[in-house]
Amino acid sequence: MDERPQVLNVQGLSAGYGPLRVIHDLDLIVHAGERVGLVGLNGHGKSTLFYAIAGLTGWQRGSIRLNGVEVGRTRSQGPGRYTHLVVRQGLALIPQGDEIFHGLTVEEHLDSGAFTPRAWKERASRKEGVLNIFPPLRKLMRIPVGRLSGGERRMVSIGRGLMAEAALFLVDEPSLGLAPKIGKGVMDALMAVDLGLSAMVIAEQNVALLEGRVDRVIGMHAGKLKGEATAAMSLQTARYA
Repeated sequence: MDERPQVLNVQGLSAGYGPLRVIHDLDLIVHAGERVGLVGLNGHGKSTLFYAIAGLTGWQRGSIRLNGVEVGRTRSQGPGRYTHLVVRQGLALIPQGDEIFHGLTVEEHLDSGAFTPRAWKERASRKEGVLNIFPPLRKLMRIPVGRLSGGERRMVSIGRGLMAEAALFLVDEPSLGLAPKIGKGVMDALMAVDLGLSAMVIAEQNVALLEGRVDRVIGMHAGKLKGEATAAMSLQTARYA
């Protein structure tokens, strides 16, 4: 039995959009210091699980505890209504793709990730930490992100999430759309983050990028978790379950 503190405890979670139910009675526990890989094909609920934890789904029920505090809030409408409270409780959601503002500079994006008062006060040291993880951004700080390459934009998106005062990092498809070498570099950077008592869940289709790097790999299929396995076995489960 893992005696480390539970950063995330999800029990009996169901969630969806309008009449569509995507997540089905899901349970998940993530402990302090853990990196967990979540694998499965598109459309099977990985992103919806992240959105439900952040309070961004159309409806949900069940329990979601972040560092022991209930953040799930059973509800039937109002996606995003309580998301700022979940962020203050310690959540950093790093969405897939280029969820960025093309007219803002790299530095402005990083600053926007320091949402809580403590993170804002510490933003200079936090930016230095991000730049140590993503050295190519150091010379791009005053450049609008719309002028950057796809790999550089992904660094900015992830770096913005790392600026948060987070207990839990949810990273959605970090290698999506990137060349293999760049995707590996992004994953290397995520592995270099010193979690301390925080935790990280990475949703990823490219299972080879997770194998041997994370503490656990969990397959996801049709809105349900399929159990822990090796990365290769989890991919097979997601495809054929």
